[in-house]
Amino acid sequence: MSSPDPSTAPTLEDLPGFHIRRLQQIAVAVFLEETQAHGVTPVQYAALAAVQRQPGIDQRTLARTIGFDTSTIGSVIDRLEARGWMLRNASASDRRVRLLTLTAEGEALLNAVQPGMLRAQARMLEPLPEAQRADFMAMLRVLVDGNNEFSRAPSAPLSGRGSD
Repeated sequence: MSSPDPSTAPTLEDLPGFHIRRLQQIAVAVFLEETQAHGVTPVQYAALAAVQRQPGIDQRTLARTIGFDTSTIGSVIDRLEARGWMLRNASASDRRVRLLTLTAEGEALLNAVQPGMLRAQARMLEPLPEAQRADFMAMLRVLVDGNNEFSRAPSAPLSGRGSD
């Protein structure tokens, strides 16, 4: 079997996956910079925001909602619970199921983090002309939704997505 010809191989700069990975690194860095005073990660923020939107959501549904591994969502919730931001409550109908709610401190944290989170989102889109930002977001949704099945943690967003 012969080696591929390097002169015909695409460069990294021609590969969408390369740019998507870089953009994800940038998104995390900008989020952490804008919210550093609160010590919350993007995954923790997503979990808190999803629980705020649907109090009493179970851990498995939360994981699917935010596109996170069901096997590791428990450790995220452990950290949120240890910080006093989220509570796990046993379901009345199935004691094995844990239903999630935010504490008053968790609600306050989301309110405090929101301005920085919104600044981070604006900073990520800032290089685009304003007229292209909505189109870019629409294209991102098409790519994510169209490739969702290939994720290690396919998401099943809460109803009303995109209307926020």
